[in-house]
Amino acid sequence: MAYKDIYARWKQDPERFWMEAAEAIDWVEKPTKALFDANAPLYEWFSDGKVNACWNAVDRHVEAGRGDQIAIIHDSPITHTKRWISYFELRNRVALLAGALRAKGVEKGDRVIIYMPMVPEALEAMLACARLGAVHSVVFGGFAPHELAVRIDDCKPKAIIAASCGIEPGRVVHYKPLLDGALEAATHKPDFCVIFQREQEVARLEEGRDYNWHGFQYGAEPADCVPVEGNHPAYILYTSGTTGQPKGVVRPTAGHLVALNWSMKNLYNVDPGEVFWAASDVGWVVGHSYICYAPLVHGNTTVVFEGKPVGTPDAGTFWRVISEHKVKSFFTAPTAFRAIKREDPKGEFVKKYDLSGLRTLYLAGERADPDTINWAKAQLKVPVIDHWWQTETGWAITGIPAGIEEMDIKIGSSGVPMPGYDVQILDEAGDPVGPDTLGAVAVKLPLPPGTLQTLWNAEDRYRKSYLDHFPGYYETGDAGMIDEDGYLYIMARTDDVINVAGHRLSTGAMEEVLANHPDVAECAVIGVADDLKGQLPLGLLCLNNGVNRPEAEITRECVDMVRAEIGPVAAFKLAVVVDRLPKTRSGKILRATMVKISNGEDFKIPATIDDPAILDEIRIALRRIGYEKG
Repeated sequence: MAYKDIYARWKQDPERFWMEAAEAIDWVEKPTKALFDANAPLYEWFSDGKVNACWNAVDRHVEAGRGDQIAIIHDSPITHTKRWISYFELRNRVALLAGALRAKGVEKGDRVIIYMPMVPEALEAMLACARLGAVHSVVFGGFAPHELAVRIDDCKPKAIIAASCGIEPGRVVHYKPLLDGALEAATHKPDFCVIFQREQEVARLEEGRDYNWHGFQYGAEPADCVPVEGNHPAYILYTSGTTGQPKGVVRPTAGHLVALNWSMKNLYNVDPGEVFWAASDVGWVVGHSYICYAPLVHGNTTVVFEGKPVGTPDAGTFWRVISEHKVKSFFTAPTAFRAIKREDPKGEFVKKYDLSGLRTLYLAGERADPDTINWAKAQLKVPVIDHWWQTETGWAITGIPAGIEEMDIKIGSSGVPMPGYDVQILDEAGDPVGPDTLGAVAVKLPLPPGTLQTLWNAEDRYRKSYLDHFPGYYETGDAGMIDEDGYLYIMARTDDVINVAGHRLSTGAMEEVLANHPDVAECAVIGVADDLKGQLPLGLLCLNNGVNRPEAEITRECVDMVRAEIGPVAAFKLAVVVDRLPKTRSGKILRATMVKISNGEDFKIPATIDDPAILDEIRIALRRIGYEKG
């Protein structure tokens, strides 16, 4: 069947479509129906079924006689190590860890925070939680203590599983002191912590609270899989909110399994047994969906890569991994390709490796610019597919379903809607607009299986953030348009969350940090264009009257404060002192206008601006630090 036929079949009978897709999953008790709408607009999927995510990701492949197949390839050029873990070995390792957690009191519904680098043990920790029906919340390794403490207080974990350190080019990132700082700052205290000690750094353990990973498991009885209801949370994943307070996206178990399994063949075009590689991190949604769960549930081999696209050791490291491990389908962020292109514009490293086994490159996390797509196509000589989804959705809203048919790829577009997503472009009144008309991108409710069902302990915030603005729709927060062929084009964010190398970061959170500097009276953070990372945050600082300290000293302190509070992932390095900020008469800061100035784009002076002369002052200030391209 063609894409249009499959999409039409879903639209005609969504219940039948998803019940058929659910047949590919192992159930303890099969659901009686797919959609549960009694609490609309808070919809649920497969709620009366019983299922276990770990069984579907690991045990069932062993039971089917495929235990010898490699489940995880760990490739770490940064530590010069490689490991291969079979499904049989993974089953035994996960069952033992789960048994040790159970012996310490972790049960169905308990939360466990995971704070680890890109090592197989991170996936084992996730799967061990799923085995027990515990709800894991993975926090990006190296996040600053304040950010980790906020998450500890929000989800109140019974336990924390962490590593002693992470490894970056030229340095060791000391995780344990960051964890200790977070635990000291947090109001909630977990019962215990499990620390995976890496040979690059052995951390100090606190007696009575901290346990060594291996010693913790010694003598434990392996745990069986605990059945959970279809709507039981698989995990909580925090994403930036515009207020700076993170939002805990709740992923329900059954819909997650059904949708991810469907996507592996239909969207990414891989068959069980083939190698799939998503070059991301377990701290982000891509790592949850397409490093851990989807490849394993579908019976693929997943690559856990610890390194960088350049510098570990060179701009050919991606090509080595693809060639050496026979990767069929590769998924990464456009920023990775921009980094490689910057180091190796002529693709000399590409020529050193046999990439004939690679079928498709997938890009997501930020808008893929045409220059990057064309360079990747020219070098790899495979289709390059830009697709679009969010932490909240857990899998693609739009893309090119390569496993269904070969469709036209339109550069600049993120493709066509996947089954389950009725994507509409709405005007400010919430009415659908015609083709090629810019508006707010929204998805008609209900969202498909695998998407968020609420925010953790924040149902009102869930409604306000996603459902209230356009009744009957999920508001994506993106602006875009759909062409006459049904292809979606994402043009911009409709809020002030910026995208730094595929990581969505809140400018509001950064502004809150800057405002705490004793010399700063007012501030604004905007996202300015960057050739490598897509966007970079830039802080504009208005100082208190009477401050006589050097501006360079103040901006340096502000940069250090953001890095300490939010972490290096914010990539906050640019700050400039200005006399005042452009505002409307009602006091709203004109961030979008400042972004246009910094990027050298044409703009209209807003009719509501308080004093147009301020814009010239901003232009001069940005020019001073090299960020006025006009």
